[in-house]
Amino acid sequence: MIGLDALGFAAAALPAAVAAHHALDRVSPTRWRNAAFWGVFAVLLGPGVWLPDLVAGMLVLVLVGLATWGLRPSAIASNDAGLARAGAARLGHRLFVPALALPAVTLAGTLLIPDGIIAGMPVIDPKQVSLVALAVGAVVALGLAILLTRPPGGAAVAEGRRLSDAIGWAMVLPQMLAALGGVFAMAGVGTVVADGVTGVVALDTPLAATLAYCIGMALFTIVMGNAFAAFPIMTAGIGLPIVIHRFGGDPAAVAALGMLSGFCGTLMTPMAANFNIVPAAVLELRDRFGVIRVQWPTALILLVFNIIVLTLCAFPGKTA
Repeated sequence: MIGLDALGFAAAALPAAVAAHHALDRVSPTRWRNAAFWGVFAVLLGPGVWLPDLVAGMLVLVLVGLATWGLRPSAIASNDAGLARAGAARLGHRLFVPALALPAVTLAGTLLIPDGIIAGMPVIDPKQVSLVALAVGAVVALGLAILLTRPPGGAAVAEGRRLSDAIGWAMVLPQMLAALGGVFAMAGVGTVVADGVTGVVALDTPLAATLAYCIGMALFTIVMGNAFAAFPIMTAGIGLPIVIHRFGGDPAAVAALGMLSGFCGTLMTPMAANFNIVPAAVLELRDRFGVIRVQWPTALILLVFNIIVLTLCAFPGKTA
């Protein structure tokens, strides 16, 4: 049955290809350093699930050491701008086909195979149908892009390396911060947070609990840089025991809108480097915090919207 293990190997394909491309770059003085970084990342994503915890932890420290040392990848030759423009003019709107194929395949797989059963056989883990459909969509999109553009051999890997080098170590942040959130949840940080909040604010109404949960999700995301890291902490501390159990909040609405509130925090923090700092560097903006300055008003409006919707929809028949 296709589950998270198979998805881990699929995700590991990109850093593994980038590592191989670096290792074959004989003109780069830091090729082995870069190859080691992306190779270790690939190992952690793929077979890492079967490694002993101590070994996986040591590999994480190796990643941190290599990133601290500095990757400093060498630039690789880019495609001729004139040829790229000519190709874009020739293909026209067909260039959008691969981009649209990704969400189309993901949505189709999620709706058509909700239980993971194909031809009467359980093929996909029902809990991972959407992720498997997303992975298949990515492969389909890549195939369509190659079919349309007819690039030279190895261009896909080269461009994948270019993008990965531009993002650098920040590509690892989502996984690292999500793992940190799990560690905090197991350590009982959520309970400490709940005790601290209830000691200051009386969470005696659904509205008060919703405010504490959604604003707490945004604030913890701002500090940690990742809503997936904040989610287990705030949900274990406030969302589950207070919003859901005490006031009878709908679990689906609480989880979905709580996560969306965390994403509002993502828009406002430099800790979310892969979202806010890396794009500024790639676009060569003069203000490295320019992306955040543009996003924060929208983030605040969305946070207020999430709080209103959660208060109105999660507590049917109850007074806020």
